[in-house]
Amino acid sequence: MASEIGPPADQSWLRAVADDAAHFDRSSSAERVADVLRRRITDGVLRPGTQLSEESLKDALQVSRNTLREAFRLLTHEGLLVHRMHRGVFVPDLTEDDLLDLYRLRRVLECDVVRGLADLDPAQLEPLRADVEAAESAAVEEDWISVGTANMRFHRHLVGLAGSTRINEITGRLLAELRLLFHVIATPRALHEPYIARNRSLLELLETGQYARAADDLNAYLLDSQAALLEAFRARA
Repeated sequence: MASEIGPPADQSWLRAVADDAAHFDRSSSAERVADVLRRRITDGVLRPGTQLSEESLKDALQVSRNTLREAFRLLTHEGLLVHRMHRGVFVPDLTEDDLLDLYRLRRVLECDVVRGLADLDPAQLEPLRADVEAAESAAVEEDWISVGTANMRFHRHLVGLAGSTRINEITGRLLAELRLLFHVIATPRALHEPYIARNRSLLELLETGQYARAADDLNAYLLDSQAALLEAFRARA
C-alpha cells in the first residue's frame, strides 16, 4: 500500500509527541501510546516518510521498548505505519488506490450518519460550531495547517453525532490515513480553504434540521475533495 520516500529532516514532531506524554500515566498501555501517534498523524505533525526512532520515542514517551513496539504493531495493522526490513519504522506514503478506497468509506460512513440524524439537541452541535469557528479564525491568520486540523475535527465530531463507539473508532483511523493523503498537495491553503464555507453551510443545515439535504451536500463535498486530491496525485506522477 505504501511507496518508499525519504524521511523528512524536521524532527519537530518528536517534541509534540513528548508534550503528549506529559498527559498520560507512564504505565499506559500500547493502545494509549498508539493513540498519541495516531493523533499526531491526524493533526498533520507526523508526515509521510518520517522515520520513527525507537530510542528517541522511548525516551520522549517514557515507556518501555516492548510497549513502543506493540504500539508500532497496532499502527502497522491500521496502515498508519510501515516496517521496512533492515531500515526501521516509517509513516507511509499512500497511493491513489488508497485515496479512492478511503473516500468510498468516508461517503458510506459520514453520509449515512447525517442522513440518519433526527431532532438533534442544539448542544450536540457545539463541538462542530467550535471547529468551524476555529477554521475561520485560523484562515484569517493564514494558518492553513490549523485550518486542516479543525476540518479533521469537524468531520470526527460530525460522525460522533451517531453516538456509536465502533463508528468513532473506525473514523479515527480513517481520518489519520486521510491526513497522510493531504500532504500530496503542496499548498495547504489550496486544499483546505474551499471547505471552510462548506463546513459552515453543513452546520447551518444541521442546525435547521435539514438532515437529508445535509447528507446530499456532504456527498457532493466529499466527491469534490476526492477529485482535487486525485488531480494532485496525477500531477505529481
